[in-house]
Amino acid sequence: MARILMVVSAADSLTLADGSSHPTGYWAEEVAVSHRVLREAGVDVDVATPGGARPTADPVSLDERSGASEESAAEFRAYLDSLAGELAKPLALADVTAADYDGVYIPGGHGPMEDLANDADLGRLLSAFDRDGKVVAALCHGPAGVLSASGASGESRDTGAGFVFSGRRLTVFTDEEERGGGLGEVVPYFVESRLRDLGAVIDSGPAWQPRVVVDGNLITGQNPQSSAETAGAVVEALKERGAA
Repeated sequence: MARILMVVSAADSLTLADGSSHPTGYWAEEVAVSHRVLREAGVDVDVATPGGARPTADPVSLDERSGASEESAAEFRAYLDSLAGELAKPLALADVTAADYDGVYIPGGHGPMEDLANDADLGRLLSAFDRDGKVVAALCHGPAGVLSASGASGESRDTGAGFVFSGRRLTVFTDEEERGGGLGEVVPYFVESRLRDLGAVIDSGPAWQPRVVVDGNLITGQNPQSSAETAGAVVEALKERGAA
């Protein structure tokens, strides 16, 4: 059975550009739908967070404020409730070894911008997964976590030196989407722009439409609407590699 490490942000707030704090967390739809698609395909999924801290769902993502219907929001909440035990006691990233998994999956919400983007343990794991040609997947704001993969040189992310995914093609929650339906100009940085500055090749589609980009072992989804398709692409990649 294939085994995926789902790395979820443990941040419950985001430090905004003005230094103030905004409640956030992981995005319910992205965790619930992605986890369900993977699990239904027979993939074993382990949840991990920085420090093994219990993750918090962004409160906006749990109801119709997210843009989901009341029925869909209720389904997301119910699925997350079914994962309560796993979410209460996630693995600590520092204790995880890439060799134990066939790939990694990073769902979004603004939380990854706060903690995963600078997490050295995640950077270590991403570098190992990519080096071994294993699946590296990230969804919506999840690619903020990819920023942690600065490479063994540890050189500045501001210049892109040592960035493991420089030159790779990916999609991400776009600057347009952030301005039009995210937090707008108050975010500490725009994930799309940061990745582009580091040398990633951004391949985005229309705002709020499902989009998945596959570049070898790197699989990325643009927004919450891409959750099922992104997880589905991971399942297909695992099958191609004989892991599922």
